[in-house]
Amino acid sequence: MEAEAIRELVARALAEDVGGGDITAALIPAGTAGRARVITRETAVLCGRAWFDEVFRQLDGTVRVDWELEDGDAAQPEQTLCTLEGPARALLTGERSALNLLQTLSATATLARHYAEAVAGTGARVLDTRKTLPGLRAAQKYAVACGGCHNHRMGLWDAFLIKENHIAACGSITAAIAAARRSAPGRPVEVEVETLGQLDEAVGAGADTVLLDNFDLDGLRAAVEKAAGRVKLEASGGVTLDTVRAIAETGVDYISTGALTKDVRAVDLSMRFE
Repeated sequence: MEAEAIRELVARALAEDVGGGDITAALIPAGTAGRARVITRETAVLCGRAWFDEVFRQLDGTVRVDWELEDGDAAQPEQTLCTLEGPARALLTGERSALNLLQTLSATATLARHYAEAVAGTGARVLDTRKTLPGLRAAQKYAVACGGCHNHRMGLWDAFLIKENHIAACGSITAAIAAARRSAPGRPVEVEVETLGQLDEAVGAGADTVLLDNFDLDGLRAAVEKAAGRVKLEASGGVTLDTVRAIAETGVDYISTGALTKDVRAVDLSMRFE
């Protein structure tokens, strides 16, 4: 994550929450010092330290945050994640924005950890998708990596993903791949297929990766056998924590799921003032 991107995201979060000023925190006499700690009420994977720190840096540079865990570390219920010291007004004003970011990114990392553990030992990698919370794509993709899963393309600009409608508009899988090679040589080219026949065409046309869309387990195994290592295979559709292990055991290289970033439930965090 680039520091400027973190600063911009935090500035937007504070702008929507603080607006023209925190009128409740202003009730506290200026100069009053405060101390607080953040705990988790549930098992979680920590993620989002830099965003949390930036909230208080923008509000008051004298706030000190001391962390007890690194991003990617596992935390247990009632464990202290960090302590804060500084002006009480700044601590109270920044509390919600800081926790919103930390609990969302920690939730993403925690879910990613569950998926990574589910496929451990199979050789398959679980990938995220573009189904991210608006404005949080880079942050959530960082969280996915902290949890032990892997990133797919960042957006529409860094890799080709040729889907059914692209194929129809281009005329064929072969024509779509050829057009991609001409337009941006060197960019990865992935093609979504729905049949083994389309898989043959994609391999023959030189795709780097083939996305097997909603194949059942027998279909995935057949695709792995047919591809015979000539192309990377990605399974997508119907992926849950209950199904991901069986999908991985078919021999595919990648398994992508939007659940990593769109189905997250915020980790239950609390800032307790002392």
